[in-house]
This record gives sequence, C-alpha cells and structure tokens, in this order.
Amino acid sequence: MRAGMKLVIEGRVQGVGYRWWASGEARQLGLEGWVRNRRDGAVELAAFGRPAALDAFADACAQGPRGAVVSRVTRSEAPDDGSRGFGQRPTD
Repeated sequence: MRAGMKLVIEGRVQGVGYRWWASGEARQLGLEGWVRNRRDGAVELAAFGRPAALDAFADACAQGPRGAVVSRVTRSEAPDDGSRGFGQRPTD
C-alpha cells in the first residue's frame, strides 16, 4: 500500500504553469496522483508513493515553479485512490 497526501497550495499559483510543473516534479520522484486548479484560486493535488518522495514533493511544492508565489501549503493524509501516473484534472 502506498502512502498518500493531499496538498492545497495558495498564493499566485494559477496562470504560472504550476500544474504542468507539479506533474513533472511528481513523475521525477516516482509519484502517482493528480493536480488541478480550484475555483478559489488555489491548486490542489493528491500524490501517492514512498513517504520520502512525498516529503520531497511537498517541500518542492512550497517553492513552486518560477513565477509562482506560494503563500501557504496545507498538507493532509489522503487514502490511496488508485491513481496511475500523474495527470492534470479539470478545475473543481
């Protein structure tokens, strides 16, 4: 069974390539899951894999891509939803 986390990233994180960047970072760390924009301006993601990789991903997400200004990251546990690969989902 894989460990899982959910992140909600707030700040200037939409319109700066954050979802594309997060997908690439997750794949490099061997994580699976998804990322999407939220209507409130935040980015939400769920990631599944090794705990050390999840920690590294959360640290990276607190910085984000060039152009992003992250003001807050809220992390919580997430049950494994069976995701394969790491993809982008529609805005929720």
